Amino acid sequence: MENPNDPLTGGPEPTGPPEPATLPEPAGHPAPAGHPAPAGHPASAGHPASAGHPASAGHPAPVGRPGPAGYPENQAPGAPIRSGIPDHGRIPKYYAVKAQVALLVDELGEGDPLPTERDLALRYEVARETVRQALRELLLEGRLRRQGRGTVVAGAKLEQPLSLASYTEGVRRQGRKPGRHLIALERFPCPPALAAETGLQRGEPVWHMERVLLADDERMGLESTYASVARLPDLDKDFEPDSSFYAYLRDRLGLTLGDVDERIETVLATPREALLIGTPPALPMLLIHRVSRDAAGGPLERVRTLYRGDRFSFTTHLGR
Repeated sequence: MENPNDPLTGGPEPTGPPEPATLPEPAGHPAPAGHPAPAGHPASAGHPASAGHPASAGHPAPVGRPGPAGYPENQAPGAPIRSGIPDHGRIPKYYAVKAQVALLVDELGEGDPLPTERDLALRYEVARETVRQALRELLLEGRLRRQGRGTVVAGAKLEQPLSLASYTEGVRRQGRKPGRHLIALERFPCPPALAAETGLQRGEPVWHMERVLLADDERMGLESTYASVARLPDLDKDFEPDSSFYAYLRDRLGLTLGDVDERIETVLATPREALLIGTPPALPMLLIHRVSRDAAGGPLERVRTLYRGDRFSFTTHLGR
């Protein structure tokens, strides 16, 4: 049953173009001729207040006074330039509400509840659908998460290194407890497409293991692993499904990773995948395809892993 208060699944979708909001220009950037900034609605420097609600003291704006070259002095290097506000200062009304809610989120702690849609609509003097659209984007970005029938502040995203390290190692490095829940462990003849990708023999027995990835018992993703039965004959007997597959290869079988090919893309989860991960189908996912070989260049595994786009980011270090 849909929750009418859920910005991702509940209530009617917005119809028509987004409601525009005309915003004052940052200091040093006057509004272009024919588009004067509205009077009577002061905002913090470079950050528009919502209609009827001037920015309060103690709410520093994400965009500051431009320096000599026109670049905001307190611009965070990883943030959108000028908070994504065009030079003419006009943005959809929901985006102005989103900016105000983001400031509110910054003041709250992980797990703190957000005011209801109704309360936010009254606070910013906008329609509830405008608030819902703002919350929808913050949910997709991982700033908020659903909890029961309410919305709470989400914690920081997990950072998974793009390296030969395992999911287990990446999660533990951030002080979280890794885990996995087994969905399926089956064997079947290697199909032609898998043989072509990995170098396995067509028709030889292969394992397929599907597991939900966990961090502190929170579902984070879904992983499918394919490997040769000949190389892992007792996988169904002596492997603990909630443990690290790479640790099993290394410690039990003496197999080490040699090199890996990876490909990353963004996708939407299928209805089945969304159900297993526990997310709405509209939530973007990060999909990693991995083909691993051992130190001698022999095929070791083929992995397809879905990571929640709202809870994961990837890091890597490059050098010559």
